[in-house]
Amino acid sequence: MVDFKEDERLNTLNHSCAHVMAQAVKHLYPNAKFWVGPVVKEGFYYDIDLGDTAVNDDVIAAIEKEMKKVCKEGKKIYRREISKAEALELFKDDEYKLDLIDGLEDGNISVYDQGDFTDLCRGPHVDNTKLCKNFKLIKYSGVYWKGDANNHVMQRIYGVCFPTAEELEEHLKLLEEAKDRDHRKIGKEMHLFMSDDLVGRGLPMFLPKGYTVWQELENYIKAKERKLGYLHVMTPCVGTVNLYKTSGHWDHYKENMFPAMEMEGESFVLRPMNCPHHMMIYANRMHSYKDLPIRIGEIAHDFRFEASGTLKGIERGRHFCQNDAHLFVTPEQIESEFAKVVELIFDTYKDFNITDYRCVLSLRDPEDKVKYHDDDEMWNNAENALRKVLDDIGIEYTEEIGEAAFYGPKLDVNVKPAIGNEYTLSTCQLDFCLPAKFNLSYIDSDGTKKTPVVLHRAILGSLDRFMAYILEETKGNLPLWLAPVQAKILPVKNEDEELNAYSHDLYKYLDDNGIRVEIDERNEKLGYRIREAQMEKVPYLLVLGKNEAADGTVSYRLHGEQNSTTVSKEDFLALLKEDIRTKKINPAALK
Repeated sequence: MVDFKEDERLNTLNHSCAHVMAQAVKHLYPNAKFWVGPVVKEGFYYDIDLGDTAVNDDVIAAIEKEMKKVCKEGKKIYRREISKAEALELFKDDEYKLDLIDGLEDGNISVYDQGDFTDLCRGPHVDNTKLCKNFKLIKYSGVYWKGDANNHVMQRIYGVCFPTAEELEEHLKLLEEAKDRDHRKIGKEMHLFMSDDLVGRGLPMFLPKGYTVWQELENYIKAKERKLGYLHVMTPCVGTVNLYKTSGHWDHYKENMFPAMEMEGESFVLRPMNCPHHMMIYANRMHSYKDLPIRIGEIAHDFRFEASGTLKGIERGRHFCQNDAHLFVTPEQIESEFAKVVELIFDTYKDFNITDYRCVLSLRDPEDKVKYHDDDEMWNNAENALRKVLDDIGIEYTEEIGEAAFYGPKLDVNVKPAIGNEYTLSTCQLDFCLPAKFNLSYIDSDGTKKTPVVLHRAILGSLDRFMAYILEETKGNLPLWLAPVQAKILPVKNEDEELNAYSHDLYKYLDDNGIRVEIDERNEKLGYRIREAQMEKVPYLLVLGKNEAADGTVSYRLHGEQNSTTVSKEDFLALLKEDIRTKKINPAALK
């Protein structure tokens, strides 16, 4: 998906189109007033006060029609500069523009004229309204002025604009594809999770089917970790402020944390991450160099106060569960343990058919003494050590300044999802800082105390975000082993006692053999029940009639296919077991 804000050509064009939209709105609603109309990565928007008029689809259609007229007229767009006093006089009837002007320094202020419309703007713009003709208004919503709930609601209208009709058409197709893949839409259709403002924004709740998927992911990654010698623990999701002052999170991460809670003379916070707790577990007893590496893992509940505008379903919330682990190693073990983490990441990606990713070595910004722990020698040693490890194990990577954790550099594995922008899925961080802050030690072979090095790593990242990623990649067509309902039995006639008895016998047979199965014997037409099961993305639909009941067979069809196959129930179970064992990709996910 194109980023309009970063593409200079599209940025200028969309900024100009926002003015075309504002001009059209002014033609239709002469009393309309405007706040800001910036370009964002999805296109452009304008916040508008339309008085008592609420934007709906009919209003949008009328605005688009008027915009086409404005573009067809082909008015020249002119920039001119005026004084602050002139600007205040020009926009004296628009309190929103006056608010913007009040925040500007004295001196020349730029405005843009196009026909009968003038707007306050820094620019730049294209030179004629006809260049904005390939546009589409894509959505609208109500927003508080300045994002403050104490202010009144304005109408925000979003749009996109392209140089050619072909580019616009292609983008609109991608937007439709994005809607179909949006994990929030899929989650609702498959009854996986929900949210409610009464519970709190950014606090999704997993429904039974969603929690089934969540548990499968948890069991999957914990099994892989156990084979590699990880020791799983459970720690509380709160800690004292002093714990986070010791770790440095209070100084470097406080703005992302929930506020402290004062109880019986102590200050507690919901934890944003788990490393301080794991440091304390390591510190619980003395260790020898022979004990290392110690790999402590946890599926841990974390809380971060993300800005409301960044919240997005289970992809980004204020509560999430992290597939976290901390490896306590000697300096000599850094390379081998780091290599094992990288191998685990890529082995996991194979199981989920994840192929579109890139590796990033995230380094500190040495000029930023606020964000990062201030120890140049530690940082230089850590960055050089991590760079050497990546080079030695032959990983292709790029370096990005200013993306490190506050305590150390890291390898980020960034995925390019089917929709939206690239983000980090897996990470492994090298830390010389926190072990020293917590006075961690081990007895080395020479009998002296040494400080261990810690590798912070997350393979699936947060289970919530990973589930969102997989749902969007597969359009909800999960592999059989992950599907919340793996097979659904649909008897053709509900009033047939013999058929119903066979349906329940088949249900028990599959259920006893570990298959997640449901029967839909509601008094609804078969076609309706099939369509509903397809909406829920059930991998195998079992349509049973008199022949199947008489022969003890199963007629099944895969989700997304029309043809049915009839086999014995034993052969059908064997088919399911093999799909689960091999973690076979759902064919519907590839369409």
